[in-house]
Amino acid sequence: MLRLASVGSGSKGNATLVCSGETTLLVDCGFGAREMLARLVELDVDAADIDAILVTHEHSDHIGGVTAISKATGAPIYATHGSIISGKLESARRVVEIASDSTFAIGDIDVTAVTVPHDAREPVQYIFQHADKQVGVLTDLGTVSEHVLRAYSRCDLLLLEFNHDLEMLRRGPYPAALKRRVSGDFGHLNNQQALAMLNSLGDDLPQVVIAGHISEQNNAIDVVESLLEPMISSTDLTVIYATQSQGFDWVSLKSADDISRVA
Repeated sequence: MLRLASVGSGSKGNATLVCSGETTLLVDCGFGAREMLARLVELDVDAADIDAILVTHEHSDHIGGVTAISKATGAPIYATHGSIISGKLESARRVVEIASDSTFAIGDIDVTAVTVPHDAREPVQYIFQHADKQVGVLTDLGTVSEHVLRAYSRCDLLLLEFNHDLEMLRRGPYPAALKRRVSGDFGHLNNQQALAMLNSLGDDLPQVVIAGHISEQNNAIDVVESLLEPMISSTDLTVIYATQSQGFDWVSLKSADDISRVA
């Protein structure tokens, strides 16, 4: 069994949990230690059970609380060379350097670090394999490259960025330079780009898609829902929407036809 949950997803902080039953991994932590520990309790997670923390990149909404949680739990931090030399992990005690586009094992979970186009030193996103199940985490990228599409083509469950609606971003309060950065090739996926990726997957469409990293300023869940409705109604796709305040509760993959979600 492979399970996925999030304590929060968005520009104010991100942290995602992947659990096989034997191994528990934390992807990023953009929350302070006290808030993070409280949010873990809400998901019924003992912080001492976290076996490792995986860093995607050095932006504060992903790495801000990583060192503190690592010290609190004793869990080692896995990060690329670029993330390590960013200066954001200087006080960390246990750091393991990983290579982009490499696969390695932590406990009984195989982890693949996939290079993505984003405005960070050496950003990656992750795919997790346990037994015959595969879970992908894919946020913070400005475009879906062929490399990314191939890497994520066999996921049973995919946490995918639906960061912004282009028109809402255009009309929104961000300064022009920030709008260009968010919508650029090394920024964040807009709703149409995320939908296009799902369409491109064709028969490899995941069983479950979790729409994540949804901007509170430049997007809305109902906008994403309306966009995905035709796909949902014409396929067996299950869609869950992650929020900044609560993330999403555990979603479990047990067998090809058995998906469970904690309400």
